[in-house]
Amino acid sequence: MNERILIIEDDPAILKVLQRGLAYDGYTVDIATDGRTGLNLARDHRPDLVILDWMLPGLDGLEVCRRLRSGGSLPILMLTAKDTIQDRVQGLDAGADDYMVKPFNLDELTARVRALLRRTQTERNQVYQFADLTMDTASRQVTRGGRLVPLTAKEYELLELFLRHPRQVLTREVIFDRVWGYDFGGESNVLEVYIRYLRQKLEAEDEARLIHTVRSVGYVLRENP
Repeated sequence: MNERILIIEDDPAILKVLQRGLAYDGYTVDIATDGRTGLNLARDHRPDLVILDWMLPGLDGLEVCRRLRSGGSLPILMLTAKDTIQDRVQGLDAGADDYMVKPFNLDELTARVRALLRRTQTERNQVYQFADLTMDTASRQVTRGGRLVPLTAKEYELLELFLRHPRQVLTREVIFDRVWGYDFGGESNVLEVYIRYLRQKLEAEDEARLIHTVRSVGYVLRENP
């Protein structure tokens, strides 16, 4: 296992637990205790995944998340004491792919890390095309009508699932299982949030809608409603 994980966390006790646990699982671990140092480390030694604390000195976790996200589809797991639904939506809006509330269970955290890493390792040189939408899994680039569409890791995985099953209605349960891989409990609106993100990005220049809602069932990728 050669994956590199960057932990940006200012609590020494939590940092120690994470560093030891992830190193024990075979990951290469880099650490930073403030946002700016974390961004510099991510630039100099690109990680495969970032574990990011929300409350950081200097740049807070949301701003760090936005800056990391602007650099590409790097998986980001946000770790925070903030536990309201609005907090979670705000974290997802900033570009986080997953969200855990402190105090956390280390086994669950490492399971989520494995799930995020597994789901970002796509087949090489696979190109999906649908209408004017193209996804190249080798470069992880998505274009629509030649326009580059920047996606987060989770948005990318969700769109890839639709592109692997064009014109097939995918139930909410199937999407959760294939993309997230674990139970979100009652917080099922996370899927609607990500569908909205995808639509905004795919339709940024008033292109026709491709991802359609099938009421009470799920969603489908097709040309017409």
